[in-house]
Amino acid sequence: MPNRLGTATSPYLLQHAGNPVDWWEWGAEAFAEARRRDVPVLLSVGYAACHWCHVMAHESFEDAGVAEVVNARFVAVKVDREERPDVDAVYMSATTALTGQGGWPMTCFLTPGGEPFYCGTYYPREQFLALLDAITEAWTNSRDAVEQQGAAITEAVVRTSSRLTPEALDDAALDQAARLVAHAADPVRGGFGGAPKFPPSMTLEHLLRHHARTGDPGSLRIVERTCEAMARGGLYDQLAGGFARYAVDDAWVVPHFEKMLYDNAQLLRVYLHLYRATGSPLAGRVARETADFLLADLSTPEGGFASALDADTDGVEGLTYVWAPEQLTEILGPVDGARAAQVLSVTTQGTFEQGTSTLQLPEDPDPAWWTGVRTRLAEARATRPQPTRDDKVVTAWNGLAIAALAEAGVLLGLPDHVEAARRCADLVLSLHLVDGRLRRASRGGVVGAAPGVAADHGDLAEGLLALHQATGEARWLQAAGALLDTALARFGDDAGGFFDAADDAERLVSRPKDPTDGPEPSGQSALARALCTYAALTGSSRHRAAAEAAVAAAGALARQAPRFAGWTLAAAEALAAGPLQVAVVGPDGAARAALEDVARRAVSPGLVVAVGEPDAPGVPLLAGRPLVDGRAAAYVCRGFVCDRPVTTPDDLTAALGG
Repeated sequence: MPNRLGTATSPYLLQHAGNPVDWWEWGAEAFAEARRRDVPVLLSVGYAACHWCHVMAHESFEDAGVAEVVNARFVAVKVDREERPDVDAVYMSATTALTGQGGWPMTCFLTPGGEPFYCGTYYPREQFLALLDAITEAWTNSRDAVEQQGAAITEAVVRTSSRLTPEALDDAALDQAARLVAHAADPVRGGFGGAPKFPPSMTLEHLLRHHARTGDPGSLRIVERTCEAMARGGLYDQLAGGFARYAVDDAWVVPHFEKMLYDNAQLLRVYLHLYRATGSPLAGRVARETADFLLADLSTPEGGFASALDADTDGVEGLTYVWAPEQLTEILGPVDGARAAQVLSVTTQGTFEQGTSTLQLPEDPDPAWWTGVRTRLAEARATRPQPTRDDKVVTAWNGLAIAALAEAGVLLGLPDHVEAARRCADLVLSLHLVDGRLRRASRGGVVGAAPGVAADHGDLAEGLLALHQATGEARWLQAAGALLDTALARFGDDAGGFFDAADDAERLVSRPKDPTDGPEPSGQSALARALCTYAALTGSSRHRAAAEAAVAAAGALARQAPRFAGWTLAAAEALAAGPLQVAVVGPDGAARAALEDVARRAVSPGLVVAVGEPDAPGVPLLAGRPLVDGRAAAYVCRGFVCDRPVTTPDDLTAALGG
C-alpha cells in the first residue's frame, strides 16, 4: 500500500511513496504521533538526484524487514532538502557538530520535540539495522541521557546560528581576501584543493570582479585556468553542454554525473563574464552550450526550469554518458571513430569503469569535422537510457537561471534566451507568490506549501534585476523591490544580517542562519548582492545601506575563509566599485543599440544599465534623461555624480574607461 507520500509535490518524496516504510511528511502531525506513541522520530533527508540516497533506499527503505522495525519503533519522516532547506540546515548543523562532516542522505534521530540526539549520513542495511536496535535500547533504558544529549546538541546548533560581529570590508580587506584565495588555488589543474573537486562558481565571480576593479592579473589567471580545465575535462558534457555536480578526481576527469540547475546557472554567468572580460572563444562557446543545455534539458512545460538530472541511469551511475572506443567506431566508422577516441581521450583502459571513458576535449579539434561528429554522437547518446529528471521548480534556482539567461541573451545576441528568462519570471511571480508571500517550489504548475527562504528572495530578486536591465521593463524592477522589502521586514536580524527563515515561518528547534556560500549563494549574500544592484538602479540610499550592512554581517567570515564567502565578496567588490550607472535613452534602433552594446560590455562590478525611452515610467535611471539634439544618448554616473551625456560608441567607451 502507498504510504503518506503519495500526494507530495516533491519528486524525491514520490520516489519513496511505494516504500513499505510508513513515511510521514515533515509537519506537526508527525511529531504529535511520536508523542502519542512515545517513540523517537527517524528523520531522513535527501534529494531526488542523490546517488547514495538511492542506494540507501534500495538497501533499507524498500526492504520489508527494515520497514517492519522502523514502523514498529519510530515515526519516520522523509524530507526533500531542496523543498525544505530550513529543516535541512538545522539538522545538518547537528550532524556536522556530532560527526565533523555532513552529506546526504542525512539520517537523524529526534525526540518528539524535534531535538536531535543522534545523527549520521548513509548507513548500509546491516549497520542501519544495528543502529535502529541501539537507538531503541537507548530510548527505552536511558531516556534521561538521550534527552540531555538532544538538549546539548540543540544548544550547540543554536550557538552556530548566533551572529558574527559585523566587520566592514574595505579595499585592504578585499585585496587580502583575493591573496588568500590565490594561495589556495591549484596552479596546475585549476580550482581549489584535491579530490573531490567542485566548481567554485562564486569564488570565480569574486575573482573576476576583483580583477575588473583592481586590474590584478593573478585573479584573472586563476579564473582562466580553472574555467579552461573544467570545460575541457569530463566535468563538462562535451556533447550536450552543461556541467556535472563535481569531479571525483582532482583533474576534472571523472564527474559525479548529476547535473544541477544551480550549478549550471551560476557557471553560465561565470563563463559569460570571462568571455566579456577577455573575448575567450572557449568561454563564449561554453556559455552558449550551457545556455542551450538549460533550455533543452531543464526547461519545463510551464516555463520554469527543473532542478536536476539524476546521477544514475537505471541505477547505474554514468550509464548515459561514458564511452568505449568500439562504441565510437560503431557510430562513426573506423577512421572518424579512431580520431574521435584520440580527440576525446577515450582509451582502451578507460578513465571511468569497466574500460569506459568520460569525454574530454583537451584541445579544440577542426570545427567542421567536430560539428558533425558531435552531432552524430549526441544523437546516438540520445537513444540510450536517460537519467531521470527532478522536475520541481525551485524559486531560488530559477532566479539564478533568469539572471544567467537574461545576461546570455544580451551579451551573446540571443533574444530567445531573454524570452526564456521572461517566461520563467512570469511563471515564478504568478505561481510562487501566494497572498503576497513567496513559496519555495512548484511542480507541474502546482505550488507547494513550503515557504520561501531568504535565498529564494535574494536569488529571484537578482534574476529580476538582470531581466530588467536586459529588457528595460519596469515591472521586473518593481517586483524585485517588493521581494527585497519583504526580506528586510521578515528575515533581517538586528545587526544587518539575515536569517534563512522568516520571522513568521514554522518554528524549528533553531532558527537557521548561515552566511556561508556553499554550492549556491547563502540567503544573506544573495540578498546583499540584490540589494546592491537595486540601490544602484533606483538611487535608494536605504537599500544601499542595507547592502553594506549585509556584507559587513559576513565580513568576519569573508576575512577568515574567503573561499566560503565568494558571493559576499562579489557583492563587496560591487559596492567598492560602484555604483556605475549607465542610462541609454532613445528610440529602439541602431543608434541606441550601438550605445547599449558598449555599456553592456563594460566589466566594472558596480555597473548597472538602464535602456529605454527618456522618462520611461517606473525606470528611475531614465528620469530626466532627454535625447541630445534628437539623437540617442548615454548618461554615465559614478557614485551618483554624472558626466555629460555622449552620443557615440567611441565617446561612451572613453567615458567608461575603455
